[in-house]
Amino acid sequence: MVVSVKGRIDAVTAPDFEKGLMALMADGDCIQILNFGGLEYISSAGLRSILSSAKQLKAKDGKLLFADLKGPVKDVFKISGFGSIFKIYDTEEEALREI
Repeated sequence: MVVSVKGRIDAVTAPDFEKGLMALMADGDCIQILNFGGLEYISSAGLRSILSSAKQLKAKDGKLLFADLKGPVKDVFKISGFGSIFKIYDTEEEALREI
């Protein structure tokens, strides 16, 4: 399942973002590629929702892969250490090849 994320993931939007990922998991989509090409901003609340989702997916032998991080979002992933926790690909196509 590829999820294209646009705009912002912050304290207001993070809960809905996480619910959406969990709904996909409930439907059986336990390998999720998050295409962040359109994501302009992610806050600590967004990072927490990613960690929570990843833990729940891992419990079902699933995983999160990330693609197309740009600008400030890419910087936040580096600074937060998410770059060493998760697989990050330059393009969605590269991530799809890893499945």
